[in-house]
Amino acid sequence: MMSWEKPSRCLRASRSKTGQKGLALPPPPRPRQLALLVGLLKAEILPLTLRVRLTRERVRVEKAVKETYLCSLLGKSKEAEIKRINKELANIRSKFKGDKALDGYSKKKYVCKLLFIFLLGHDIDFGHMEAVNLLSSNRYTEKQIGYLFISVLVNSNSELIRLINNAIKNDLASRNPTFMGLALHCIANVGSREMAEAFAGEIPKILVAGDTMDSAKQSAALCLLRLYRTSPHLVPTGDWASRVVHLLNDQHLGVVTAATSLITTLAQKNPDEFKTSVSLAVSRLSRIVTSASTDLQDYTYYFVPAPWLSVKLLRLLQCYPPPEDPAVRGRLTECLETILNKAQEPPKSKKVQHSNAKNAVLFEAISLIIHHDSEPNLLVRACNQLGQFLQHRETNLRYLALESMCTLASSEFSHEAVKTHIETTERDVSVRQRAVDLLYAMCDRSNAQQIVAEMLSYLETADYSIREEIVLKVAILAEKYAVDYTWYVDTILNLIRIAGDYVSEEVWYRVIQIVINRDDVQGYAAKTVFESLQAPACHENLVKVGGYILGEFGNLIAGDPRSSPLVQFNLLHSKFHLCSVPTRALLLSTYIKFVNLFPEVKPTIQDVLRSDSQLRNADAELQQRAVEYLRLSTVASTDILATVLEEMPPFPERESSILAKLKKKKGPGTVMGLEEGKRERGPDVNGGPEPAPASATSTPSPSADLLGLGAVPPAPAGPPPSSGGLLVDVFSDSPSAVAPLAPGSEDNFARFVCKNNGVLFENQLLQIGLKSEFRQNLGRMFIFYGNKTSTHLQTKPVDPTVDGGAQVQQVVNIECVSDFTEAPVLNIQFRYGGTFQNVSVKLPITLNKFFQPTEMASQDFFQRWKQLSSPQQEVQNIFKAKHPMDTEITKAKIIGFGSALLEEVDPNPANFVGAGIIHTRTTQIGCLLRLEPNLQAQMYRLTLRTSKETVSQRLCALLSEQF
Repeated sequence: MMSWEKPSRCLRASRSKTGQKGLALPPPPRPRQLALLVGLLKAEILPLTLRVRLTRERVRVEKAVKETYLCSLLGKSKEAEIKRINKELANIRSKFKGDKALDGYSKKKYVCKLLFIFLLGHDIDFGHMEAVNLLSSNRYTEKQIGYLFISVLVNSNSELIRLINNAIKNDLASRNPTFMGLALHCIANVGSREMAEAFAGEIPKILVAGDTMDSAKQSAALCLLRLYRTSPHLVPTGDWASRVVHLLNDQHLGVVTAATSLITTLAQKNPDEFKTSVSLAVSRLSRIVTSASTDLQDYTYYFVPAPWLSVKLLRLLQCYPPPEDPAVRGRLTECLETILNKAQEPPKSKKVQHSNAKNAVLFEAISLIIHHDSEPNLLVRACNQLGQFLQHRETNLRYLALESMCTLASSEFSHEAVKTHIETTERDVSVRQRAVDLLYAMCDRSNAQQIVAEMLSYLETADYSIREEIVLKVAILAEKYAVDYTWYVDTILNLIRIAGDYVSEEVWYRVIQIVINRDDVQGYAAKTVFESLQAPACHENLVKVGGYILGEFGNLIAGDPRSSPLVQFNLLHSKFHLCSVPTRALLLSTYIKFVNLFPEVKPTIQDVLRSDSQLRNADAELQQRAVEYLRLSTVASTDILATVLEEMPPFPERESSILAKLKKKKGPGTVMGLEEGKRERGPDVNGGPEPAPASATSTPSPSADLLGLGAVPPAPAGPPPSSGGLLVDVFSDSPSAVAPLAPGSEDNFARFVCKNNGVLFENQLLQIGLKSEFRQNLGRMFIFYGNKTSTHLQTKPVDPTVDGGAQVQQVVNIECVSDFTEAPVLNIQFRYGGTFQNVSVKLPITLNKFFQPTEMASQDFFQRWKQLSSPQQEVQNIFKAKHPMDTEITKAKIIGFGSALLEEVDPNPANFVGAGIIHTRTTQIGCLLRLEPNLQAQMYRLTLRTSKETVSQRLCALLSEQF
């Protein structure tokens, strides 16, 4: 520290140009050290020697002295700085080792210097004990420097850690909020295992104690959160768990904010222990949302009351399903509606801070609405609000809106609303990428061709960084929603023409597989690819597709003189010299195929194979093919040639690899793909002791070809398990008893009757999500297993291990053999913490999933209704409404149930009428339904008529539960 006795070392009198004397100071500190220096000066780490009221001139001089000292300490060069640092370190060391005992102020001064030198990047190997001694001081500034030094320099393995812990315990027991705050900050900053072991039991007591000051409670909550994140197994939840929940009712909003962060993290692992926080969080959120900005003056940020706390409360509520208590649920709905309403109000300030805070709360509220996925009105309103952001001038808002709409598109309630925002234009490349994701998410059969055409049009001018992803998505959508496969062929060929460099092998492999497997499109594919190859410049991938398809099906277009065998050969051979070695090898295989298909071009092809450019080719692969193909065409008889070169057989129906490539490209945030080599054992599939009405096979694969539903692989042979209703034992190493159904699984099962996507089961370890699609009597279900813990789960058939926070996917193919009543049960076994866990849940495979909607006129409906008039064909149920009788929700549920909603058929416009056909392997069962609501009595009458009594009973029971 610079002393006042020798100011001449730091201050130099000089005369300015005006002739007045002033202080000439060394150069200012370097930028990388400026922030640290300012902080030290403001904290008075370089203290003033005089504690009296100073004149302005004296303040100016002292400030100049401080800055001069710091500049001299840093030096004008690296060598000068090191020299000055070593001199200072030697002085401090001598002071510490001197015979004269240092007072608290001197210790603080020298420890502070050591800390500053360390922050400059120099090693410090002494002074630790002096810093520990400062912890026992009763002066705040001395204790503060001691804790600061320890937080920065003391290692968790230090020999002094026991002394430090004792000092911290004394400060925690002092009940002095200032000292307690310093101690808690030190524990959180160090956050070591030793700290967690020493104080994990003490901090919760401070947190829930009635006499603890509010500032100490805040620090205790955040300190406990830090320890839980670093060493969760050392912070067991005990009796304090129920008491910490009640901090959500604390009058001090700072305490509530800190407690909410802690509870959210704890609830993610132990949701049952903190379930009572839902009602308290809703109550607190309601008070914030409905309050005026003047009511919470200390916590109002640019006219937005407590935005940080609101966001944290909304995130806490996302740890749980919608509240079961109607009062709490209604209050939460009111809160969310209020937030959406406030978003429509004109801004109270033009400053960006106001809009940022307001939108932060709005987006978190929309995330909660999407998470609950149970209020159609809120979902549609959220979608419309996000749609308004798509036209906002702020790029970040457009990006976040598109990201949220991608999630909304997966909800059956808001999918149609999302589709209304298909027309979007964007300048920013990152936002355009999210727009592509949204188009991909909102695509279905009704708009597939429009969206694919839009993406192809955009692909021509798209940024290079996102072209490959767009190509993959176009290929997936074209295959998934192709009703007419001629459109699929046109789309892929157009894709290759526009962005051939970005079309991976998986894409053109897949189009060849589909063409070979479908006779009805082979001739069209050969004709189309032949016409595409006539372009002066075509991409090499198109040459590959053309060579393969013409080699197999060129004979289908050979009757046209414009595409005669010789013309086909000359067209392909004109591209030969422009292609790479792998493509040339493929074309040579096409030529030998032509020898078998078109004997008239055999001499021409033999001349090509016999040429020196082929027989003496530098590439061994091309040379070998030319020699072998020439010999085969010369020696082999017509019959042998036909046998060897016969048409390729259909490929076995398998999962497409395009989707797996897309997931791999998107990174770890998406569902992890599964490797083919991990199919160690197929799961057992059966329906119990009685003949199974619905058969299914499980195919652990990276992706699924949804168009391959027409060929369901047979179930693997094996002895049926003794337990009834077991569909697939996903994770077990060996047969074991099926666990009873998990709590809450029945409620989740009922939610899936009218929808196909969502979370089926969730606890503190595992999350099971479903995404399924059904067509006639066939279906495919994607089951996602998410590891919610931070450690590995050991599994067997799906994947040997599931990383912490990761997901794996399993695909189940389903076929409805005949009508059925009981749903299959999914049994999951996995190892966690050295013990086996066993979970059983009902898979939502119900009879209505095999519904195909049927449009009917009023006359046809009532004619068919009269035909199904026998008592065995009709089932009627009169029941009390369990949910609000909303017309739009009722329509959505009937459509989600699978039947067509027939408008203007019933004479009473308040009634709902539907029609459809249940498809099984052997039969088709027609179904008519009529739902009559009575708003005054809050009751429904549901009537179902089908050609089979058991079907009527089952459908009536399933649909009644939805209302």
